Amino acid sequence: MALTLYHHPFSRAAGVVWTLEELGRPYELKFVDILKGAQKAPELLELNPMGKIPLLVDGDVVVTEAAAISLYLADRYASGELAPKLDDPRRGTYLRWALFAPSVIEPGSLAQAYGWQFKPGQAGWGDHPSMLKAIDLAVAGKEYLLGHMFSIADVIFGGTLRYMVRVKSLAPSPAVTEYLARLEARPALQRADEKNAAVVKEHGLG
Repeated sequence: MALTLYHHPFSRAAGVVWTLEELGRPYELKFVDILKGAQKAPELLELNPMGKIPLLVDGDVVVTEAAAISLYLADRYASGELAPKLDDPRRGTYLRWALFAPSVIEPGSLAQAYGWQFKPGQAGWGDHPSMLKAIDLAVAGKEYLLGHMFSIADVIFGGTLRYMVRVKSLAPSPAVTEYLARLEARPALQRADEKNAAVVKEHGLG
């Protein structure tokens, strides 16, 4: 049974397409017109009461939240290939950086951009300079987050960095620039970009 991703190219679902391309399994993109509020339709609220996408349906399984979807797919369909197995010592590093993206990079970048007032010790994302140091620690001197092994953590973490750099919410260090260049060279990412661009064209979103 093909995987179904409820998708809009201007949402975090665009990044999940990269995960699906890395997996190489059949999947269907189901367009949701978020610009017209279609994500709040009753049938979608039954699947995700948050009324948000991405939303993945895999048979009887429903998964929401972009990072969770990618981690789920890697564990179920590419364990040992795109995700370290449970007994692999690299598993901790894999989860560390995969979850660093939505829990630190995203809110930390927004806090910096909008000048949020908060106490770093009370915020899960800490302070901006520490975040930037941690990002450099993750990628400096390595091909990928796990060394020579590319993983779905690179899709989640790298995809987030790629977006933040593109919208100028984050100024990349030399190490980040080199890391992102390696990711850009991946055929699966290039195919994902093409698929997202095709949806933009099909629905007149450009």
